[in-house]
Amino acid sequence: MRIAVTGASGFVGGAVCRALAAEGVTTFAYGRRPDPGELGGAAYRSWDLALGPLPDAPDVDAVIHCAGSATDWGPAAGLFAANLTGTRNTLATFPGARFVHVSTASVYDPFRPSVMVTEDEAPVRRYMNAYGASKAAAERAVPRDAIILRPHAVYGPGDTTLLPRVLSAVRGPILPAAGTGRQRVSLTSISNLVRACVLAATGPVAPGVFNIADAAPVTIDDALRGILRERGVRARPVYVPAAAARPLAAVAEGAFLLAGSPRPPRVTRYAISHLAVERTLDLTAARTVLGYDPHETSFTGAASW
Repeated sequence: MRIAVTGASGFVGGAVCRALAAEGVTTFAYGRRPDPGELGGAAYRSWDLALGPLPDAPDVDAVIHCAGSATDWGPAAGLFAANLTGTRNTLATFPGARFVHVSTASVYDPFRPSVMVTEDEAPVRRYMNAYGASKAAAERAVPRDAIILRPHAVYGPGDTTLLPRVLSAVRGPILPAAGTGRQRVSLTSISNLVRACVLAATGPVAPGVFNIADAAPVTIDDALRGILRERGVRARPVYVPAAAARPLAAVAEGAFLLAGSPRPPRVTRYAISHLAVERTLDLTAARTVLGYDPHETSFTGAASW
């Protein structure tokens, strides 16, 4: 079998390439960076998807589309170019191949809790930022015979978003957090997401949309304490009510925008919307159709990530 992977120089795409190569799958890897790092022997080619389709692309059986921007901060034009235009150009490059689109649970309604949401509850009409809107637009652009995967808060070795964000928020013995700590969330380990990608690309799978997460939700407090413990950080979470945190985040965002900062403030309304209220995913479809059998959330080994 021959499979193309976009976003191969990133966290998720690189892990997918290594897994495919380990299973003996002929893998063609694509990413923006000139040096993608170790990809398990996959053939790599630099390609900025936002600039147009790839000329002279190989014939492949399937595409696992991991490329895109995962930031919740930045100009809308850049996010739509990476997430929507990039998806359209990938589709144009590999017509006829099975298309596995790695989306996000951020396509669910950010203005209300997600309580064991099912796949038919997204996309919605309004989003809090251009990230959610651009990922929803990308989902609408893929054909009906595609397979769409929706992970939430991906973590694990190579994580450049969730774990660094948590650790950067630590202030001495305290980790400030929004909410109560009792809210439940579905997290997605990189190993679970990679397995879902491989199943979707190689198995006898019907088209559709699938939530992808660890076996069961966890509370935010358990997750934060687990991360801190595994990293050997002597701090404890201290919670600020979400109703108080949201206006503070809005003020911080305004100040950063006025300053033209390319980096987001430490707390954004988007982050609060995903960690201060319940965000849990129903996995019935993935278990039934993909044969997806995820392991539990675990931060074991996080000291070396």
